[in-house]
Amino acid sequence: MSGEKAALVKHSRLVAVGGPASGLEVALEENETTIGRHPSNRLSIADPTLSRNHCIIRRAGHHFRIYDLNSQNGTLVNGLPIKERELTPGDRIAIGQSQFIYTVERAQAKVALVEDEAYEYGLTTKLRSEDAVYLRSNARDTTESSPPDRRSFDLTTLVEVSSIMAQTRNLDDLFGRLLDLIFSVTPAQRGAVLLLGEGEEFDRVFTPNQAEGPPIEVSKTIASTVINERVSVLNNDVQADERLRASEAFRRRDVRSVLAVPITTPDRVSGLIYLDSGAQARLFSPEDQQLLTAVANQAGLAIENISYYERLSAEAELLRGELYARYNMIGAHRKMGEVYEFIAKVAPTDATVLIRGESGTGKELIARAVHTNSPRRDRPFVAVNCAALTETLLESELFGHEKGAFTGATAQKKGRLEVADGGTIFLDEIGETSPIFQTKLLRVLETRQFERVGGTQPIHVDVRFLAATNRDLERAIKEGQFRIDLFYRLNVVAVALPPLRERREDILALAEYFLARDSQKLKKRFSAISKEAKAALLAHPWPGNVRELENAIERAVILGEGEVLRAEDLPAHITSVNRAADAEAGYHQSVRGFKRALITGALREVAGSQTEAAKRLGLNPTYLSRLIKNLQVKTDD
Repeated sequence: MSGEKAALVKHSRLVAVGGPASGLEVALEENETTIGRHPSNRLSIADPTLSRNHCIIRRAGHHFRIYDLNSQNGTLVNGLPIKERELTPGDRIAIGQSQFIYTVERAQAKVALVEDEAYEYGLTTKLRSEDAVYLRSNARDTTESSPPDRRSFDLTTLVEVSSIMAQTRNLDDLFGRLLDLIFSVTPAQRGAVLLLGEGEEFDRVFTPNQAEGPPIEVSKTIASTVINERVSVLNNDVQADERLRASEAFRRRDVRSVLAVPITTPDRVSGLIYLDSGAQARLFSPEDQQLLTAVANQAGLAIENISYYERLSAEAELLRGELYARYNMIGAHRKMGEVYEFIAKVAPTDATVLIRGESGTGKELIARAVHTNSPRRDRPFVAVNCAALTETLLESELFGHEKGAFTGATAQKKGRLEVADGGTIFLDEIGETSPIFQTKLLRVLETRQFERVGGTQPIHVDVRFLAATNRDLERAIKEGQFRIDLFYRLNVVAVALPPLRERREDILALAEYFLARDSQKLKKRFSAISKEAKAALLAHPWPGNVRELENAIERAVILGEGEVLRAEDLPAHITSVNRAADAEAGYHQSVRGFKRALITGALREVAGSQTEAAKRLGLNPTYLSRLIKNLQVKTDD
């Protein structure tokens, strides 16, 4: 197995960013990692929404695959339920209430600080940062003594260093590229970047190729001098220095020339860059020392910026974890399976998608799943509720505006389209927009260009469009309320979400999921739903779909007490349709009550039409008529 592939397996791990396991990191070093509620699992999580043995992650060659073990609430990867799937870095895994990110880190080099006695400084050149010519305000004057070719070479190198700093967002890339550059412009044969942790120990080490191998041997005396005195150290005759020559590390590696410089920030020394070379190589020059001191100074600023960026990224991951915990898809009904298959097919493309369905069915959830499973998943997902804004405000929100474009426009503002550049924009309730706005949106869809409100400069964006509506757009077109050309642009591929009443098998699974989530969030002890409450939930027609169910469970958790959610904890309009099915009525009467409530709800939704109600319930109209008579369902209501 190559070093790179071995590192892929060895440094793979799960990082929990939300839920009961938040903050936990699990290294996938074994061939199998089992996850579930039972203590026998390698990763055991006290979460009632987990099955006893929920899923398993297995090594498959140089990668890992995750398998769902027929769990009750499923295992989700990037928002989609899976049976099995190969994991790729960045995948988001939802297991019950917990959210994990699958990461693969590059192998970290190791450092060995070699004990040696304090050495004679007579053979050593020290340089303080404030004396480095490229870090002084009068650097032009102080470098006049250097050959012009060398000055030009150094300045070109520092420009390249600045470019590297601007292009990198993580320390692995930064110091990998930086060391490659340093080795190309100095006589270094070995070297590393050593960063200090919170204490005085080096906790991160970077080498030119980041390959695993023997530890980098560094003189403890030199490292201590660089860190404690904040000076760079150059010694070009190690073997002539009696005390350094006595160092076993230097003698074994035939080290002749050493150059070490501190990486500093205004507040502290962050670490050091350490280089050495053997007797056959060119010696480090004072100019190398000056150049490397300037490079290390820039590296210190880059570390601060990257550390700030990483903190923001970590906070963003926590927020995303909470978001994905809220927007998990739960549902095993056949129609939801068709939706999952649709997402898997369209997500990898850039096709515009129109998502149709009643209010509360989870249209934004589908849009987020499409984005998360697309190549754009690391770029922004921006949602705009078109129904919540007036035409003028909607244009300003979507396109942005220039300063002075209208009263109150005191500064230039970027629109949501610019913010979403490279990612996905989701236009919710697109059917509620005006024909004038539809005309402007059509142009953006066709050209990917627009102007800010009050502006004349075209702005180009690379965005994917997703749209959603609960309106009958075909009818709106006939009534002149929706442009047919915009409809064709949006309706490249479309998916219709089933209402909750058409997938009743999922009601209890969703209710239990919301119960566990809200109990944890509100610090309640609910762990189950009573038989009576389940009957009421199943009997209710759910005109508000999943959103109504979610709100009902949250209300019940807030107002209820104990460990079991009772029917009386639910809103009255939900329990009223199923009062005939209480615990004392017996099994058969409960079933009759459920059937009666189901039929009543269906009739109410279709204004009493038995033919339409039969279609909704999947029954023969004659059979439905017989049921209405036998169950004494009142049709005049």
